[in-house]
Amino acid sequence: MTETPSGTAPGTAADTGSDPGSDPGSDPGSDTGSGPGSDTGPDRASGPRARPGLVLATACLGQVMVVLDVSVVNVALPSIAGDLGFRPGGLSWVVNAYTLVFGGLLLLGGRFADFVGHRVAMFLGLAVFGATSVLGGFAQTPGQLIAARAGQGLAGALLAPLSLAVIMVTFREPRARARAVGIWAMVSAAGSALGVLLGGVLTEWLSWRWVLFVNVPIVAAALILARLSVRDGRTTRMSRLDLPGALLVTVALTALVNGLIRAGEHGWGTGGALVSFAVAVVAGAAFAVWELRAAAEPLVRFGVFRARPVWLANVIVLFLGAATVAGFYFASLFLQNVLRYSPLRAGAAFLPFCFGTVVGSMLSGRLATRFGARAVLTAGLVLGAAGMLLFGLMHADSAFLTGFLPASLVASTGVGLCMVANTSLATGAAAPHEAGLISGLINAARQIGGSLGLAILTTVAATQGASSAPAERVHQLVTGYDRAFLVTAGFCAAAAVVAAVFAPGARRDEPAVLPAAAAEQDHAPA
Repeated sequence: MTETPSGTAPGTAADTGSDPGSDPGSDPGSDTGSGPGSDTGPDRASGPRARPGLVLATACLGQVMVVLDVSVVNVALPSIAGDLGFRPGGLSWVVNAYTLVFGGLLLLGGRFADFVGHRVAMFLGLAVFGATSVLGGFAQTPGQLIAARAGQGLAGALLAPLSLAVIMVTFREPRARARAVGIWAMVSAAGSALGVLLGGVLTEWLSWRWVLFVNVPIVAAALILARLSVRDGRTTRMSRLDLPGALLVTVALTALVNGLIRAGEHGWGTGGALVSFAVAVVAGAAFAVWELRAAAEPLVRFGVFRARPVWLANVIVLFLGAATVAGFYFASLFLQNVLRYSPLRAGAAFLPFCFGTVVGSMLSGRLATRFGARAVLTAGLVLGAAGMLLFGLMHADSAFLTGFLPASLVASTGVGLCMVANTSLATGAAAPHEAGLISGLINAARQIGGSLGLAILTTVAATQGASSAPAERVHQLVTGYDRAFLVTAGFCAAAAVVAAVFAPGARRDEPAVLPAAAAEQDHAPA
């Protein structure tokens, strides 16, 4: 074994940069995971020789497809409803079917990838995503499309944590890992805005069916890259998967997301929402008891949360997911329902958001190295809150240049800054053998936050009731959307406070790696 007991070199950075001397014991080839001796021992990785650039490209393709498919259908929903004849209330399940399955299976997906090997899991996830995208594109009934979207969610639950996990085990040296994670986070942050743009272009110029068919060439390219670069990567020493734990956590997360969806659609006091929340609480409690007391090889080792970067990053991404997912949703509705933009024009309006996200992401690493994660996270979240406040000031007569554009640039720059810094904060604390676990936790927190945000803000935006008069109806829509944006600003502000209080500054005040005792226990021979 060439790894240190914790699976990372001493002094691994928890933010997007590291001190020059932070990795004295790392092997010169450790940034790719292909140094001498890496193919021996229990963690032997089979498959092609590690090619870091191709691995990063594969991971980014997989992640952008998963994130893109959350938002790409939003602009196409009116066309889908008219073509397939959705009943009132049923159209939301084009989005919810993906969200529900995706959020419910994320933790299981991350551990499953660690268990069977990253290469096998990557091929499986890409193949399922491609097949269900084709089926969805050819759907002739609402039920067929919803089933295909659920299948995409299943594949996404495997690909989302896996895309980050393969980066974490390929790039071992802190600086190389920080750069790779920064690129991945930038792609992930820009993916939602790209999805809105792409959805508008495809719906306007071709058909809504192409918002699903577009995944096929992405899958084909990712499969070729994966074949050339992704190694087997079995980074876990579990002799078997914790199936009872997997079942309990999947039931808990699925019930929670389902309850949030139903609360957003029908209200928080409805029977369906309350039953789902009750199931989530019971299953979640049973899962915690099982993992702590009964599981021989737990699916989730709760000791990872003793490392401040892990729990802090999950709390921040929970708030950030609530703000960004809901923000994209209501911004898209505002453009089409209030400003009367066509799908193509609405998609193009999000180009500045993509630009701001890229700029923020590119600045994040350098700023974090110089000023520390606390300063970058706090500044990014404050910018995000300011941008959402600007969105909340828009009205029915708002112009793009004076209303939507400034809000987009401010919010997106903040999102880019904090998404990259926050992801690097979490992954810098992860040992390679828990790459899937950490990735699954981060993605699950983001997804739950997004579902929670949509549920809360759908209720907030709908409090104005309905009117048959067109002018009054537009006024009610604007009032509801503005209130929703103000709440998203509150989410960002709350996360900024958490970051300002708990995030590490320019000098790390605690080790970035997992606690030594816990890491040594995890690495003990079976």
